[in-house]
Amino acid sequence: MNQSTVELEPFGYSYNDYSDWYSNNAEPTKPPKEVILPCDPTADDKFFHICILSMSLVVMLILAVLTRKNKFCQGFSRGSSSIFSPTNFLDQTQEKGLVMAVYGLMFSKLAVLVIAPDPLPFSKGTPVELKEYMKIIAIFYYPVLYYPLLACSTLQRKAGYVFGALLSFCHFGVLVWQKFDCPTTPEIYKYYALLASLPQLACLAYLCVQFPLLFVRGPKTDEDLDSSYYTNYVKSLLKRKSSTVSSSTEQPTLAERILEVPKSYIYIPEKVFCFPLKLAVSAFVASVAIYHTALLLVVLVVPTLHIVRAGIDENIAFLLLGFGVVLSDDRMEVVNIITFYTWLLEVCYLSAVTLSCIVSLLMLMRSMVLHRSNVKGLYKGDIYNLYNSLKTLSPSKPGIVCWMGLTGYQAAIVCLGMAIQTVVFFICFLFLVFLIIIPVFYGRNIIVFEIAGKAWPVWVTLILATALQHVTAKFAFIKKEAGTRDLNKRESLYLLTYLLFLINTLVGQIVALWRMVITALYNIIHFGRIDISLLHRTAESYDPAYQYYTQFLKVEVSQSHPVMKAFCGLLLDMMVECGRAGHKIRDAEEGIEENRPRKAASSSRIRARWQVLYTLVNNPSLLGSRKHFQIRQTSESILNGTPNHSSKKGSRKESGRPAAEPAESTENPTNQDKSD
Repeated sequence: MNQSTVELEPFGYSYNDYSDWYSNNAEPTKPPKEVILPCDPTADDKFFHICILSMSLVVMLILAVLTRKNKFCQGFSRGSSSIFSPTNFLDQTQEKGLVMAVYGLMFSKLAVLVIAPDPLPFSKGTPVELKEYMKIIAIFYYPVLYYPLLACSTLQRKAGYVFGALLSFCHFGVLVWQKFDCPTTPEIYKYYALLASLPQLACLAYLCVQFPLLFVRGPKTDEDLDSSYYTNYVKSLLKRKSSTVSSSTEQPTLAERILEVPKSYIYIPEKVFCFPLKLAVSAFVASVAIYHTALLLVVLVVPTLHIVRAGIDENIAFLLLGFGVVLSDDRMEVVNIITFYTWLLEVCYLSAVTLSCIVSLLMLMRSMVLHRSNVKGLYKGDIYNLYNSLKTLSPSKPGIVCWMGLTGYQAAIVCLGMAIQTVVFFICFLFLVFLIIIPVFYGRNIIVFEIAGKAWPVWVTLILATALQHVTAKFAFIKKEAGTRDLNKRESLYLLTYLLFLINTLVGQIVALWRMVITALYNIIHFGRIDISLLHRTAESYDPAYQYYTQFLKVEVSQSHPVMKAFCGLLLDMMVECGRAGHKIRDAEEGIEENRPRKAASSSRIRARWQVLYTLVNNPSLLGSRKHFQIRQTSESILNGTPNHSSKKGSRKESGRPAAEPAESTENPTNQDKSD
């Protein structure tokens, strides 16, 4: 067979068609075999962990003594003052960066731990039968190892910041030392350990910078109830709305509607809303999970493809001949052909991993936007936006479990979702490259187009029938009179419906296939999101990830409502003011005259307090927690924390208003004050 006319089966391409292009772009090279030996860094991992554990224990003891002494001196503290409380997860005003960094450290350790030959640093050469038990112990060991970093930041003492900086520098310095000594390791890929440690280095570097800054800046005094965030949130609710409202009849332009799509995927912080700490930690851990999953997907497949491509020799022609495939009589030509297609496989796989990362990041940003919308909606009592039925926003046993595990749930779901997306995208890229792009580029073996071309009469008939229905529906069967629409020429409509019945059946088959593809792709793309359900609205309870998210929001909203915390802070301020007032009265009795506050200022202060109190009374997430309602009302008579006064004539049921309507009074209680 002449080499210039050789057909490359099963694709039917000539070697000369692509030999020049391939030699310039993807000429295979066979690198020399490289053996990576196990490396032991000079900074021994076992000795380091013994030292750092001892230092952490001493730091915790010192902080415990200082904390106990501080309690005896001050007697009362609003913030967290115990080393056994690593952070206040329900406080929306505290530093989120330190907590996110520590959680990123722990997840990075878990990602490396899964494939590590020695799960615990205290033992080397772990037997195979004990490796799984060591992994279970390591899962509890690393949270204990990094716990002092959280404790040092939570107590808000300069001594804690000094100890936190010391521990952070120790972790960071030793890790950099070890990676500098041993940049390559024999596990999976020679640079996998180095690449997997990059998130740990970034988190530790952030801690090394943040602790000294906190020491210089000093402990905050406006944490949680002392913060002005909650009072500012209430002021924004009570603020009079602007009277200049744009006309609802104005339709947005096409450019504005196009710009709205990318804007909906960009999270822009707001001054009057702080992202909950647990959701912020979950988003950061999910981003770290995307990095580690992508790294594993690449190092598990791409180096193997490199080895396979480098190992292709003339024997591949005999292997293919055993399956009845003859690509060419020249064995070197067969080697080049197989090498070329293995290179295409690598390109398709890397494209699939890249697309999966981009989709996962976009879905994560979109989730952050919807998190804020859902939390703000529940603050206002908008239950139906998230739940399919009326719910009481109060803690429950499943809610506590889901609240504790939300961060881990989301990280695991994102990892699995990325793996599924990569497989599906890889199959799609293979179909696109090998069955569409290459056949069109070379003009040979156009299998897909040949199949579609043979059935062109059917396609033309289906397209014409569909176009006929759309055209007649727009111009013949709809009439417009006085701004209203109605059916027209009903006899012709009935006749056309009957005549196109069989054609619509064939169109329905295509629609059914398209529905299946769209549903599968939608669920695969949105698999990593827990803020939306992948099931129908009536079957949301069967989606465990969405149930975890909704149960988490119940606990979060009921325990960290800004209006509730603003009221609690106001009560504590009143206690302090009452103490000062008593002191002033005692001074007045001793002959010291005090000027009374102006009547107008006192009236304004009282009115503001009553407005806050009225807002809390109408808050649906708090009403179900009040003692007298728990005693007198049953669970059936309270919907969304609102009592169902069925015996009263003016009940909501009779007036036709939904049960979730009291949210309006939560937003603007000043109208009620004016009527009173």
